[in-house]
Amino acid sequence: MYAVIKTGGKQYRVAAGEKLKIEQIPAEVGAEITLDQILMLGEGEAVKIGAPLLAGASVKATVLTQGRHDKIRIFKMRRRKHYQKHQGHRQNYTEIRIDAIADAVASQIAA
Repeated sequence: MYAVIKTGGKQYRVAAGEKLKIEQIPAEVGAEITLDQILMLGEGEAVKIGAPLLAGASVKATVLTQGRHDKIRIFKMRRRKHYQKHQGHRQNYTEIRIDAIADAVASQIAA
């Protein structure tokens, strides 16, 4: 079974047992969180699509780490204008492990 979740303005296809890095959320390491913005659930050929969200569906996850991605270097230059600008950015992230996909709606998929 898999689900498409929405968090941090992005969409992710997840299944139980997967690890992924999402935009930072305020949660302690080891805490269990519930992601309730589920756009789609699927199992094999059976798919349930929300409009835009599925009511009653949720994904349980555990927070593994809070961290920062590698630095991205930004360099802007205008040739012959004596203009150079250096900038860097490190985005914060939360790494989570998907524990379970709630099957309140999954029973409707099989039917």
